[in-house]
Amino acid sequence: MTFENIIYEIDEPVATITLNRPKSLNALTQPLWRELGEALKKAEADDTVRVVVLTGAGRSFCAGYDLTEEYDPPLKTAADWHRSLSQDMDVTMAIWNLEKPVIASVRGHCLAAGFEVALACDLTIAAEGSSFGEPEVRFGSGPVTLLMPWIIGMKKTRELLYTGDTVTAEEAKQLGIVNRVVSENKLEEETRALAVKIALVPPEVMRLTKLPINRTYEIMGLNEALGTNIDQSSMLNTANVPELAEFERITKEQGLKAALKWRETRYS
Repeated sequence: MTFENIIYEIDEPVATITLNRPKSLNALTQPLWRELGEALKKAEADDTVRVVVLTGAGRSFCAGYDLTEEYDPPLKTAADWHRSLSQDMDVTMAIWNLEKPVIASVRGHCLAAGFEVALACDLTIAAEGSSFGEPEVRFGSGPVTLLMPWIIGMKKTRELLYTGDTVTAEEAKQLGIVNRVVSENKLEEETRALAVKIALVPPEVMRLTKLPINRTYEIMGLNEALGTNIDQSSMLNTANVPELAEFERITKEQGLKAALKWRETRYS
């Protein structure tokens, strides 16, 4: 298929999926979500691909949802939101469940739903200067795929989700979010080297290694917990949250930059 919002490339044995909306910091839209899901299926079915690299074009990995996107039809009820958010989470978890390892190659912003996409990857390499977190909680929204407590533990998850604070690449490494931090000019080289090294493992061995690791989390209740979060997020997105209403008003009247400035000023 022809992709409009991502770039799909193969340099055996690695497939690289690049989120390709650099002017909007690769913010996620419904068409992009759909194309990402199709690209993952394509990589899964290709026997020449042993490792998948997920990255973003331009100066950021992904800044989260595109807050200017108009849904067609509009999402009005909790049931509408539940259906839409479930579809988005399914794509994120397709990364988690892919039989082949996925490496997130991150520079710049890795925030909100983009952060959740990176958390779903098997490994993450980050450029110096990258930032990670869920700032959307500051205007009345929240994470869709709540993987953070499974990766970094309860106390730090609470801190980040109660404050909307972000962490640097080095802090993310200490928390277990990131495997390696490299200089920005070495990011692609280091990512490729790790991918090629991992690709030396026979595919069947890799599959039978990744599967029980994932199964460990499933036994602990991962899928049930994620489903519960979708239920709560659906209600949150239809709640009358004054901060969210004000954020949306400023976005419509003055633009997204003004709304983001208003949001951050409240926390300065």
